[in-house]
Amino acid sequence: MVLHEMRPVRTTQAHVTDRLAELVCSNSFRSDDPQANAVGLLHEEMRRAGSLIMACADRHKVPAGSALAVDRDAFAGAVQAAILAEPLIALRREEVTGLPPADWESAIVATGPLTAPSLAEAVRALTGEKSLAFFDAIAPIVHKESIDLTVAWFQSRYDKAGPGGDGADYINCPLTREQYDAFVAAVLAAEKTAFKEWEGTPYFEGCLPIEVMAERGPQTLRFGPMKPVGLTDPRTGRRPWAVVQLRQDNALGTLYNIVGFQTKLRHGEQARVFRMVPGLERAEFARLGGLHRNTFINSPLLLDPSLRMKAAPWLRFAGQVTGVEGYVESAAIGLLAGRFAAAERQGRPVLAPPPVTAFGALLAHITGGADSRSFQPMNVNFGLFPPIIDDVSAPSEGKQGKGRQGRADRKQALSQRALAALATWLAEDPPVAPPGPLATAA
Repeated sequence: MVLHEMRPVRTTQAHVTDRLAELVCSNSFRSDDPQANAVGLLHEEMRRAGSLIMACADRHKVPAGSALAVDRDAFAGAVQAAILAEPLIALRREEVTGLPPADWESAIVATGPLTAPSLAEAVRALTGEKSLAFFDAIAPIVHKESIDLTVAWFQSRYDKAGPGGDGADYINCPLTREQYDAFVAAVLAAEKTAFKEWEGTPYFEGCLPIEVMAERGPQTLRFGPMKPVGLTDPRTGRRPWAVVQLRQDNALGTLYNIVGFQTKLRHGEQARVFRMVPGLERAEFARLGGLHRNTFINSPLLLDPSLRMKAAPWLRFAGQVTGVEGYVESAAIGLLAGRFAAAERQGRPVLAPPPVTAFGALLAHITGGADSRSFQPMNVNFGLFPPIIDDVSAPSEGKQGKGRQGRADRKQALSQRALAALATWLAEDPPVAPPGPLATAA
């Protein structure tokens, strides 16, 4: 297999290294709970399917409550080292300026969060569809030693522990009502990055800049990244009016990112405004926030159920360019594209994962489950899964009841059903390395 990577020959607005798995936004893979969270279930499915990404993430995790977060440098280095050590993969550092030709026979386009303009234009020319785009905002990173821990404290929401954590994995900075109101006013008044030619591009609802959330109403941030639920200020014994959380960003524990604080504020404004937060008055920033453009195709219209482009079936698409949102979802679609391509090259049936699995639910959504007229990036969630029917293998919706416990029972039942179906699928379609050339543009 030949893997084409354009960096460092051509870089992007967001990347700073040439590593194949550089994480440009958060260092979190989100929840690692396979029983109560769809992304945690996807983690588990990927592990059972032999995912390199999950293996490297597990080796380089850092404390993050119930989430799986990684030391981004160690993680990217591990992924790249594994690929370079694989004799069946030849890495070529060069830009692919157009779509792979038909004589390549089998190719996967996995262009990640930033597709080069020439390649994006080639996709538009082939499909007749205008690629959609949104701004993916990057949160700032703070040096831990500059955080005032006489004001801030360590605690996970509801003291919940996760992989590599102990229930006190986040640094919490409390705000009173007056401090919160002043902070929101400062965010709204601060100078923002001009959109220029990107003006009017829609945001992804799951990754809104804080200033866009603030514009939606003065209390929006309190019900978003600054929500205080599950936290108690040890100085007062009470829940604060609002809170800013920071999550460990590297294995050494010297860097913390400000959770949910994606932003398009200008750098000077970020330092000024974020230092209004109690505990961050003297914050030193290892990285300030920023924006990068993410281009994705209208997959429900353009791709078949095995991720092949209908207009050019020798091409498969994978990763974030297909309209999935998140590191884990992108890697999962890449894993599926690789399995499908391998089966096809070996003359075996291309077996899609069952729709009741996280793999299958996500795949079904982007290849037909979503409305192509309003297609937007999507994280994996239990709303994408087929509902549970009343049979001998799983409790019915009615038996699970309503309310918080009912929802928990439902999620657990969906997870159990998914993992059982996954085991059958993996047994029917074990992964085998593909013979012959297979090109991947990343």
